[in-house]
Amino acid sequence: MGQLLSSLLSAFYELASRFTDFFNTFKKDDVIIPQACITSFESNMRKGNIQGAISVVRDALKEIDSTCLNIAVTGETGSGKSSFINTLRGIGPEEEGAAETGVVGVTMERQPYKHPNIPNVVFWDLPGIGTAKFQPDTYLEKMKFDEYDFFIIVSATRFSKNDIDLAKAISMMKKEFYFVRTKVDSDLKNEEDFKPKYFDSKKVLQDIRLNCVNNFRENGIAEPPIFLVSNKNVYHYDFPILMDRLMNDLPVYKRHNFMLSLPNITDSVIEKKQQCLKQRIWLEGFAADLLSIIPSLNFLDSDLETLEKSMKFYRTAFGVDDRSLQSLARYLNIPVDQVEAMMKSPAMFKPTDEETIQERLSRYAREFCLTNGYLVTKNHYFREIFYMKFYFLGIVAEDAKTLFKQICLRN
Repeated sequence: MGQLLSSLLSAFYELASRFTDFFNTFKKDDVIIPQACITSFESNMRKGNIQGAISVVRDALKEIDSTCLNIAVTGETGSGKSSFINTLRGIGPEEEGAAETGVVGVTMERQPYKHPNIPNVVFWDLPGIGTAKFQPDTYLEKMKFDEYDFFIIVSATRFSKNDIDLAKAISMMKKEFYFVRTKVDSDLKNEEDFKPKYFDSKKVLQDIRLNCVNNFRENGIAEPPIFLVSNKNVYHYDFPILMDRLMNDLPVYKRHNFMLSLPNITDSVIEKKQQCLKQRIWLEGFAADLLSIIPSLNFLDSDLETLEKSMKFYRTAFGVDDRSLQSLARYLNIPVDQVEAMMKSPAMFKPTDEETIQERLSRYAREFCLTNGYLVTKNHYFREIFYMKFYFLGIVAEDAKTLFKQICLRN
């Protein structure tokens, strides 16, 4: 009995160390759960409290799934505010659910827009400050200030005094704000048309930034967080820098959901999404009482539905789902079948004459384990379904990188 207990405790210690070591392979800012959760899991495992350890992980997963991120976006009519919201949501201006764009309508009520793929991320289109209905001294109260995680103040020209006063009020209430100067692509085009001989894009952008900075300094903001962007091209200017800044400023659970909501604007974003979801699969594994003493790489029929849901989620998070592929095909002006032919993930669950879907997945799982090992310990194993999740994630991430290269060739 004593020897059995000793063996169990030794196995628990090893599992605790493996769990912690896994998260240590990621940069601190990329870990999707707080350090306190990792420490608590390890402590419970070392005490032999398996249920306590599993509860820690399950609670963390629930927190990830339930945590909402509310982003307030405000600016005057014609500033590109609605287009900016649509860009962050990965939605075209004519698609269903898009924020209304144009210079005719004026937002008079705050309007929520959920991210189509990550519904916990909500963008709030707020009326511009300074109208007769929304004066600076009552604006934040009427707009329900406390409900937002941070504010983005948008302008297509010079930021107004009302914008700056709003930023000061937000700062006094201990919330973050960011100035976003849109339509810099139009500014560059206009400058090039008027001064083709002396046109210098870097100097034009530098002048735009300096003009904004001087405007802020004159109004008492010494180091304004300003980002120059184009809603038409998220791959250039300060758009990627803005996304990095927002992620770094967010607490851990909100950061994870915001990351998954981002369009694939750089290879780094795709890589970070993959790292986030690797950690999620790891947590799901430890939360599911799946640590078996017998390795099994056979799939039950009930596993297929779970795996199809996982594949659908990964494809959606990486922007390689069916809706996104249709949009990309229109952008590249090629048939959607041609886009699908560049990828592996769409065919993963399509039957063939050579093997059943179960046989194919079991083969992939064996290949994954031969390459990566059994991931946990020599005496414990993830169930086969979790190895396939890791495999699917790698396939989808590669698909996303392939499509990103195609987009870069067009830009």
